[in-house]
Amino acid sequence: MKIFLDTAHIKSITQLSHLGIIDGVTTNPTHLSKEKNDPTKQILDICTLLPKGVISVEITEQEPEKVYYQAKKISAIASNIVVKIPCHQKYYAIIKNLTQEKIPLNITLVFSLIQGLMMCKLGVNYISPFIGRLDDIDCDGIALINELRTMIDTYSFMTQIIAASIRDTQHINQAIMAGVDIATVPVSLLEKALDHPLTETGMAQFLHDWQQLTTKNFP
Repeated sequence: MKIFLDTAHIKSITQLSHLGIIDGVTTNPTHLSKEKNDPTKQILDICTLLPKGVISVEITEQEPEKVYYQAKKISAIASNIVVKIPCHQKYYAIIKNLTQEKIPLNITLVFSLIQGLMMCKLGVNYISPFIGRLDDIDCDGIALINELRTMIDTYSFMTQIIAASIRDTQHINQAIMAGVDIATVPVSLLEKALDHPLTETGMAQFLHDWQQLTTKNFP
C-alpha cells in the first residue's frame, strides 16, 4: 500500500519524504490557501521534491467548461501531477473527455459504491472515498472501502482506491486490511502512527538492562 501525505506544507513533505515511506502528496484548495504562497509555485516545488511521486492537485473552477480547461492547465504544470475533480454528475462528460485525452485524474468526494462504479467505467486513475466524512454522518466509511475493493476486483477495473479523510490510526489500520491501493494521511496523524508507546518502553527496558553490565565496548 502506498502512503500519500495530505498537505501542501513544504517543510513537512521534505522531512517525511527523507524517510523513504512517502509515495505522493494530495493537496486541495484549503491546504494551498494556508501556505500563503503562489499556488502554482507551491505545487511545482512539491512536484520537484517528489519527482517520482504522485501529486494530486484539485480544480478550483465550478463550471464544467472552465473545469475542463483548468484541469488541462494543472496537468501541464508537471509530469507527475494528477488532477482532482469532485465526483459530481455535472462533471461526468468532462471527466470522460479528460480520460480520453490521457489526463490523469483523481476523483474526489466519492461517497457511494455507485459513484465509484461510474468513475471506474469512465476509466479514471484514482477514486478518493472520504472515510471520515461518512463516519461524521453515522455512515460506515470503511464499509464503503470494502465494497469498492470488491467491486473493482470483481469487474477487473484498473482504477485505484485512495482512502481519504482519514482521522485516526484505526482508520489507517482498517484501510490496510481493506486492501486499498493508497492511504492519504495528514502529517500529524502519520507522525503519531510511526510511534508506539510499547516500543518506547521496550527500548528503555533494554537500555536499563544493558547498563547493568560492566562491558564498555560491544561488539
